[in-house]
Amino acid sequence: MIPRGTSGLALPLLALLLACVVTPARAAWLSRTVDGTMGTRIVVELWSEDKAAGERAIDAVMAEMNRIDRGMSTYKSDSELSRVNATAATHPVKISAELFKLLETALEYSRITDGAFDVTYASVGFMYDFHAHHHPSEQQIKSALPAVNYRHVLLDRASSSVRYTQPGVRIDLGGIAKGYAVDCGIAVLQQRGIQHAIVQAGGDSRIIGDRFGKPWIVGIRHPDRRDEVIARLPLVDTAISTSGDYERFFDENGTRYHHIIDPHTGHSASRVRSATILATSATRSDGLSKTAFVLGAEAAIKIYERLGDVDAIIVKPDGTVLYTKGLEPAGTQH
Repeated sequence: MIPRGTSGLALPLLALLLACVVTPARAAWLSRTVDGTMGTRIVVELWSEDKAAGERAIDAVMAEMNRIDRGMSTYKSDSELSRVNATAATHPVKISAELFKLLETALEYSRITDGAFDVTYASVGFMYDFHAHHHPSEQQIKSALPAVNYRHVLLDRASSSVRYTQPGVRIDLGGIAKGYAVDCGIAVLQQRGIQHAIVQAGGDSRIIGDRFGKPWIVGIRHPDRRDEVIARLPLVDTAISTSGDYERFFDENGTRYHHIIDPHTGHSASRVRSATILATSATRSDGLSKTAFVLGAEAAIKIYERLGDVDAIIVKPDGTVLYTKGLEPAGTQH
């Protein structure tokens, strides 16, 4: 049973409720928070028998996050992804093995979700500016929408290249790259012998190990009230991602414009308020957390349960909370 709560310590998307432990003098729980990398807040917390080695491990995670951001950001004109977007509609572009593999994964999630997850949403999405409260006109959306289709992205394994089948196609990995970066950060820690840690990038987190016999307790924030949580989850060795319509948004004339774009319409998806996904990797939980916004809670849950290695908690617009069967509180049915 997953108990529900009404208050908690809220981070941007998740609340981390951490137990105290008695530690030897040199060993310690270490933590660091950095804002701005990948456009979000990065949090690393770990247990290290050697404090200096632990701090170096955190340094390495932050360096890895910055490396991935330099290559996969659409906001950096010299990134590998920006280079692809600039020329892939005219000729195949040879790309790194890392980007090729992540694009393969993104296209796989597009197929799994019947196109609800689609990195080509950026063909319309780039026209939104949530900081400036700007959205495209209906005519702009109509003109750009034909370029939104994951089938326009063709990967050639033999040449390690990508090309777009028509002009106007843009891709943005914002719906999967933070989760991927979290996984890479965890890999950095594991290579250094760290066995108990959490790495978080905004709403995407991955946990390795426990807190010495106790699970990490992660709370899911209420969509409208930052200081309240709708559920607390005891977690060990898992990844969790929460997406919400309250992350990057503005309201205009009773309509909420937010960053999760429905690739079928070019408008902000509005069928749920938030979706939390638990999976074996943060790449997977991040990539699948947008599905419910496009398909609706019930249809998305059917997909998650069919996959078998994914659980979800989804908040509908009317406040109803739905769970996959693996997380349902006692007496709850959907």
